[in-house]
Amino acid sequence: MKSIANLLLTAITASLILAGCSNKTEKMEQELKAFITTWEQQVEPLQKEAYTAYWNASLSGRDEDYARSEQLQLQLSSIYTSKDDFALLKKIKESGAVQDTLLKRQLEVLYTAYLSNQIDTALLAKRIKMEVEIEKKYSNFRAEVNGRQLSDNDVEDILKTSLNSDELKAAWEGHKKIGTVVAADVIELVKLRNEIAQSLGFKNYHAMSLELGEQDPEEISKLFDELDELTRDAFAGLKDEIDTFLAARLKITKEELMPWHYQNRFFQEAPAIYSVDMDKYYKDQNIEALTAGYYKSIGLDISDILSNSDLYEKPGKNQHAYCIDIDNAGDVRVLCNIKPNYSWMNTMLHEFGHGVYDKYIDRDLPFSLRNPAHTFTTEAIAMIFGRMAANPAWMQDMGLIDSTERAAIAEDTYRVLRLEQLTFSRWAQVMYRFEKAMYENPDQDLNALWWNLAEKYQMIRKPEGRNEPDWASKIHIATVPCYYHNYLLGELLASQLNHYITASIIGSDDFRYQSFYGSKETGQYLTDKVFRPGAQWYWNDMIEKATGEKLTARYYAEQFVN
Repeated sequence: MKSIANLLLTAITASLILAGCSNKTEKMEQELKAFITTWEQQVEPLQKEAYTAYWNASLSGRDEDYARSEQLQLQLSSIYTSKDDFALLKKIKESGAVQDTLLKRQLEVLYTAYLSNQIDTALLAKRIKMEVEIEKKYSNFRAEVNGRQLSDNDVEDILKTSLNSDELKAAWEGHKKIGTVVAADVIELVKLRNEIAQSLGFKNYHAMSLELGEQDPEEISKLFDELDELTRDAFAGLKDEIDTFLAARLKITKEELMPWHYQNRFFQEAPAIYSVDMDKYYKDQNIEALTAGYYKSIGLDISDILSNSDLYEKPGKNQHAYCIDIDNAGDVRVLCNIKPNYSWMNTMLHEFGHGVYDKYIDRDLPFSLRNPAHTFTTEAIAMIFGRMAANPAWMQDMGLIDSTERAAIAEDTYRVLRLEQLTFSRWAQVMYRFEKAMYENPDQDLNALWWNLAEKYQMIRKPEGRNEPDWASKIHIATVPCYYHNYLLGELLASQLNHYITASIIGSDDFRYQSFYGSKETGQYLTDKVFRPGAQWYWNDMIEKATGEKLTARYYAEQFVN
């Protein structure tokens, strides 16, 4: 038995240790708070200026606007290159003394942001300059076909509607010429990104991107292997349906089908093989008004986002679509190039899904946490709403069809959505595996790699004798690197959220045809459980809090594979 003196000594020692720990915690937390205050004063105004400049360049396509955007991006990124700031964050992190939950999360976010930028400022400037120059080339490129300059929308229209194989081939090849314009630059940029990643102790840029995004590269690869196994046979059956339909439509044999016959530049979207023509339901509709009306019905007001957005085609304007939160304080904008068709209805619902996520993040959160929990969680919200464009329940609720038409097209619209999902899933396999392999060895034959993957996962034929950098015609490889896997993770979470909302909010077991139209409870659930928390929790913790379980592929399989 210990003596009273020994017990007192033990108690006193423990008290001193606790006091020391308490003092250390207080000291480190005060240092972190002071750092965050200074950091916010620097970053908030500069981010707003830089993101506004990027927006303006996207709209105009002018050299001077891109130069301004480049300059401000460099200034913003340069903040994170500070060796002294990083050393302080590292000291605080390694001390393990920070106990406040919100402070600890800010520390994690800031530490990661600084770690990814602990590079030579000359390399950083070179990377940003290259990225801006490459994006400018994509924005200004127009396919030239038979003496006509075609926008991406024009090319897509030809690929979807033409029955002439020569015309289809010319449009497809015309678009692919952007690959030869940018390929050498992209490879140089890939090598530079790898140099930067390796200087920070990572295997390559792809591995760095996942790890700094709180994702384990091995786990992501295992998930993609699982999804490959899960979808391969189902897709093979659908692919045979596609080939049978397209061969008959084009009056050629299945063996003659080439990539330009699949109604899309990359076969990343499903061809229209079923009797329902989705475009006809939208050809005379106001896509903007439909988007606004739907979100309003579930209690998510997008009128302010619409007023800040730019939604229609202009010369020199970026031809794609994106959503941007300019200031983490409510200035959310969407760029689109609307046409009255199904694809743009899907895209508008998708982009404004990003928009409502950004808008409804709790503005009382610290600035660094006023972002989605992860890039794929905002994709999930965009996707769950984008899917509505092919949902007959949604179409009826929006006044586009009546109950008779809904019953007539219900099965085909589901088949359209299932085909879209599995087509995209296989395309995402190509993108993920291509980028992973490219960053592992950018000197390999990337043209052959691209087509080997397309043949394996999309089951399409490489045109005989073709040896062009078709991979470089996909803008995301250059401008949104190592991101594509997040789209597929987003689809998994979209199905998980759809299942939870249907079962727990709507109170139904019909997981196929739910529009959530008029369900303000759904909007409130998403606001409270997904949007408002921002980035204050690790992404899988947020998912578990919102749905009762961590991210799983089970509900995606139930919805689209089984």
